[in-house]
Amino acid sequence: MRTQTKITQENLTPKDAHNILVEGNKRFVQNLKAQRNLQDQVLETSKGQYPFAVILSCIDSRVPAELVFDQGIGDIFSVRVAGNIVNEDVLGSMEYACKVAGSKIVVVMGHSKCGAVTAACKNVELGNITTLLSKIKPAVNVVRTDDSEMNEDAIEEVAVENVKHSIDRIREESPILADLEADGHIEIVGALYDVTTGQVTFFEG
Repeated sequence: MRTQTKITQENLTPKDAHNILVEGNKRFVQNLKAQRNLQDQVLETSKGQYPFAVILSCIDSRVPAELVFDQGIGDIFSVRVAGNIVNEDVLGSMEYACKVAGSKIVVVMGHSKCGAVTAACKNVELGNITTLLSKIKPAVNVVRTDDSEMNEDAIEEVAVENVKHSIDRIREESPILADLEADGHIEIVGALYDVTTGQVTFFEG
């Protein structure tokens, strides 16, 4: 499989980019890999990079974006932070990826059995983790119905709401990305990775 070039990147639509990720995850789930020479890609990308996607995902060691979507060197920008939350640095990274470097899709990918989401649901407080978890609390508040401890199903529901909340923040706090989406230059979409099956489910709409 070829490395992304300026020409191939420019000719991709957001829908094309979306489909590449879907097909890549299908290969991953089936334990297949596209044929690519990583050393050749190292050499080719040393002259410049033209990734087609930027993926915000959790730092969880079970969710490496390049492997999950069967992509090579130079194919995606990978932004990773516990709980796939959004802050100014994440937004700046995404703006660079899309406005400057030409990526066609922004994916916010949460995952099942997320430690950060679970910690937010259990009101964990510890050092700088407390501030990070506060960014997940709006999703917790959508799902929480009372003061009792949340069960596993409710925590998984929070993981979904947290992805939606991050997408809302991207659109509200980054006029650059919101305008690119409105003009059809990029797609902003949520997804959830299942740590049991390896499958990524993209959100509708």
